[in-house]
Order: sequence, then structure tokens, then C-alpha cells
Amino acid sequence: TRVRKAGYDGVELALPLHDARRTAHIVDTLQEFGLKLIGQHWETTDPDIDNHIGRYRKRIEWQAAANPLFVNSQTGLDWFPFEANQRIIDAARAVSEKTGVRIVHETHRGKLTFCAAQTRRFLEANPEMRLAADFSHWCNVSESLLADQHESVSSAIARADHIHARVGHPEGPQISDPRAPEWQEALHAHLAWWDSIVETRRGDGTGLLTITAEFGPPTYMPTLPYTRQPVSDQWEINVHMMNLLKARYAQP
Repeated sequence: TRVRKAGYDGVELALPLHDARRTAHIVDTLQEFGLKLIGQHWETTDPDIDNHIGRYRKRIEWQAAANPLFVNSQTGLDWFPFEANQRIIDAARAVSEKTGVRIVHETHRGKLTFCAAQTRRFLEANPEMRLAADFSHWCNVSESLLADQHESVSSAIARADHIHARVGHPEGPQISDPRAPEWQEALHAHLAWWDSIVETRRGDGTGLLTITAEFGPPTYMPTLPYTRQPVSDQWEINVHMMNLLKARYAQP
């Protein structure tokens, strides 16, 4: 009820693996409220590549069975060799072909897309690969606002079908509040990237673009020492971002 009243069009979440009753309840509730579903995968961390792929496929197939708009996948591990991570991309492609559900790979710390340059390597090796753009992670990993990585960022923008609208900065993956004056440089760097993604998707005529307002809870959200109280209101910030982006990208 709260999500619907706030004006969101849907939710992005990971459905509980092998819990058919809870999964059906979630899907039915979303349908009742007229909310769309984006499936989310983030859980697979097995260090053995064969076990990793087996568990990854099970989780992706479980998400796909709910018939989401698509599945957003945090794929692979940053320390796996290129060839091992490529096997996971191949597994995602196979699941997508089997289920008919699109899979996009999120740019994320700790995953095969952990930095701009490495992601570019995978994009060049996989012409059909699509991304969920969360450049906040790349700012953190590179300790920059990516000003010196234009070609790699541009290659990601060209392949992005989904945006995670969180704002990062050189020393962390999430600023405390995008409305605060001290974070305007970081905010406008992200807005410029998102503008380019929107323009690209509108230009190719596919209409395939979604955005999740994704400011996270503590400890993504900075906290006060000792009390661990969040310094800002997560719900309020995400609603602000949703409204800002809906107004910014409203069709003329």
C-alpha cells in the first residue's frame, strides 16, 4: 500500500528460493496492487566455479519462473579469472534462452562488473550482454567520479537497460542525502550518466528502460557513531529520487 501510494510503478526484489508459498504470495500481492516486478539476484558467492554456476542457475531460474519484467543479476566474483566469469555469463544466457526472460548484469563491487575497465572487456566479448547501471560502485572502486574513464563508461551506457539510482562518491557507494549542497557534484555526475542512458534508449526505439531508486539502509546509509542511527531517512530519499527522475524524464 505504501509503495503504491508513493507513486512507484513496481518493485525490485529477490524472491525467496524454493519457498513457493511465499513467492506466490508476493507475486499475487504485487498483481493485486498493480505493481510490476523486477527479479533480483545477488546471493551466489560459492568459491568453487562449478558449484557457483549450479547455484546461480537455480536462483536465476527461480526468479524467471515468476515472469518478472526481467532479472537483474549481480553476476560472478571480482576475483574469479576472466574465463570463469565468462562461464557464468554463458549460464545466464542459457537460462534466458530457456525461459524467455531477459537477464541484465548489474555493475557492482565484488562482482565481475566491479570496475569500468573490466566491464568493458566483458561487453566487448559478449555483444548481446546488457547491463543494470549502478555507477555508484565504480566511483567507490576507482576513488573518482570516472572523469578519466569516458570510453569505458560510454560502452556501459550504450548497453544499459536499467538504472539503479543511487549516488556514490570517491570514498563510498552512497552519499548521505542527494538534496544536500555538499553532494551536488556527485549527484550531477550521476544525473549526466543517467541522462545519456535515457537519451540512448529513446534513440534506439526499444523503450526498454527502467529505474529503481536504490538508496540503501544502514550501513549503506551512513550512521552516527555508537547509536548507529541513520543520518537520513532512506524511504524519504528514495521517494525524492523517484519524483525527481519521473519529472526529469517525462515524455514531452
